[in-house]
Amino acid sequence: MENYKIRIADKILADKLDAMGCVLIEGPKYCGKTTLALQHSKSTLFMADPDTKTQNLILAQTNIGRLLEGKTPRLIDEWQLAPQFWDAVRNTVDKRNKDGQFILTGSAVPVDSKEIFHSGTGRMSWLRLRTMSLWESGESSGDVSLNELFKNSKEIDGASSLDIDQLAFLACRGGWPKATLKDRKKAALMQAEEYFEAVVRYDISRVDNVERDPELARRLMRSLARNQGGQIPQTTIVEDISSEGSVSVQTVSAYIRALENIFVIEDSIAWNPNLRSKTAIRSSNTRYFSDPSIATASLGLGPEDLVNDLNTFGLILETLCIRDLRVYSEPLGGSVYHYRDKNGLECDAVIHLKNGKYGLVEIKLGGDRLIEEGATNLKKLVEKIDVSKMKVPSFLMVLTGVGQYAYRRPQDGILVVPIGCLRN
Repeated sequence: MENYKIRIADKILADKLDAMGCVLIEGPKYCGKTTLALQHSKSTLFMADPDTKTQNLILAQTNIGRLLEGKTPRLIDEWQLAPQFWDAVRNTVDKRNKDGQFILTGSAVPVDSKEIFHSGTGRMSWLRLRTMSLWESGESSGDVSLNELFKNSKEIDGASSLDIDQLAFLACRGGWPKATLKDRKKAALMQAEEYFEAVVRYDISRVDNVERDPELARRLMRSLARNQGGQIPQTTIVEDISSEGSVSVQTVSAYIRALENIFVIEDSIAWNPNLRSKTAIRSSNTRYFSDPSIATASLGLGPEDLVNDLNTFGLILETLCIRDLRVYSEPLGGSVYHYRDKNGLECDAVIHLKNGKYGLVEIKLGGDRLIEEGATNLKKLVEKIDVSKMKVPSFLMVLTGVGQYAYRRPQDGILVVPIGCLRN
């Protein structure tokens, strides 16, 4: 496909098709699910095509097997329009007894589970597609590999060309595939703004066919944007937005759940390591949008606003870095967590692999003072970890927004890595 940028998920999808009968790609709207699937499919059924939608829906009810015929892997786009595809695909995979038969893609709106009779265990695989990382969109040099750091963190070398103005633009533009192809900055920035409008006007209600107030959705998303990177309870959000009109905790909870279901929000789960002391660990999830541009669009901020307000920029940068770390860690079998204890000691990102290896990451905008602050936090946390019960961390990293070079501090071995030179 013309202008297609290879994504880390391409390799993941290929591996899953080699191992399973069907792969379901899920993720935020406009993140490129169908485009990714088209790179790997040999035949396609577009269920929502206006020219064939009516006949497709009739066939799905009367002769769904006809719709499943075609070269494999066969892509069924917008499959959720006929939820019976799930059981039909599972059954067809069983009969053929072959892997790599189907790819399912569709709207971020989930299918009603009551429409599905079988879980798909052993036949179905799930792929979570996120917006594009800086490496995938071409803004990171990719000199520093996360995978290599887990193997050997003693040697590191890399350079980033991103300055603070470029970084602010990239945070506001986000990783939306269409935005990364735009030459004009205004057009690129507009993609996130229109995504935000679609969420509050339409998608937040469409997710479960419950009519929701667009203005309340705007207020809620502004509050989430102001508080991202924090472990704030829903009662705090209620207080934050009640100045513009009363709202109940139950209503806020329902709105947040809807945003989670359409992948607008992706919180970080609390990390629970083995500690030497009995320090109480905060178990609340840490709130993040799935892309930094959702936060800036919610607040009505542009690149210049971020450069002029470095505190807010730091929060937005954290969301950008968490997104990239999630994308980079997935092919390694890793997950990204957050640590915070009752004394306020915090670690922005804990990348934990299935084999028990893990790396600790503090995210800072840049500058000697903030880097030192991040390094100090990392050393305090390491002192608390009981290494007789779990592995020593593979690396300690201060991940910066701005900074020209990646290097290893001689005094303590902590890595300082600009986000503009990191990859999977």
